Amino acid sequence: MEKKSIQKLKEEEQTGLLTLANLHELYGDERKGVQQIVKRIRTKEEKKLKLKDKWDRMNGLEEDAKDRGHAYVAGIDEAGRGPIAGPVMAGAVRLPESFVLYGLDDSKKLSERDKDHFYNEIMARADVGVGAASAEEIDEWNIYRATKLAMKRAVLNMRETPDHLLVDAMEVPVPIKQESFVKGDERSVSIAAASVIAKVTRDRFMKEVDKKYPGYNFLKNKGYGTKEHMEAIKEKGITPYHRKSFVPDGIK
Repeated sequence: MEKKSIQKLKEEEQTGLLTLANLHELYGDERKGVQQIVKRIRTKEEKKLKLKDKWDRMNGLEEDAKDRGHAYVAGIDEAGRGPIAGPVMAGAVRLPESFVLYGLDDSKKLSERDKDHFYNEIMARADVGVGAASAEEIDEWNIYRATKLAMKRAVLNMRETPDHLLVDAMEVPVPIKQESFVKGDERSVSIAAASVIAKVTRDRFMKEVDKKYPGYNFLKNKGYGTKEHMEAIKEKGITPYHRKSFVPDGIK
């Protein structure tokens, strides 16, 4: 049987016709280009299997809650507890049945490109609620209580009311059964999804703040107290978006 050209095999690789299932046909082909194709496909398939395994593991908390009779399980997470400017933002997400988004993880582990991609997929397909607590509310209530307020608002902004919450290391002040998990955004797909929603929403909010108040570089620092940001406060003073209780007295 005549061997396919390496160019033909590359085309089949690109279009997905050549997969791990039929790769055995090439194992005896000693051409260097063919073995490179084999190696690429095996590496890609192995990566895909690892992502699938991780996805299945991260669905464990959701499946356990469903096994206990909960039909509408949502994950809750926040973004922006540490900055000296901007709101603390929370996301609440209930993923639909059979939803699959391999690679979804704690937003801090994701690239900007992946975060935007996952954000769009989640917003298009899931029941999502977003809540925020402003800099003024953070100053009034403290960051811990303000974070709870943002989470409560996120839950209330969902299309349907969940009957069970999976929360990242917090307790949400709503009359809904819930469980709190340390590093929940690494253990639950719903919490990870909420992490992405909260983070991307907050980053986009700070992008708009940057347009209103140029010179602080909110676009880059997202409100965190970088050296450049602190120097800008010394020069320009604080904005309405700054948390007065977070900015050192000697800087204001």
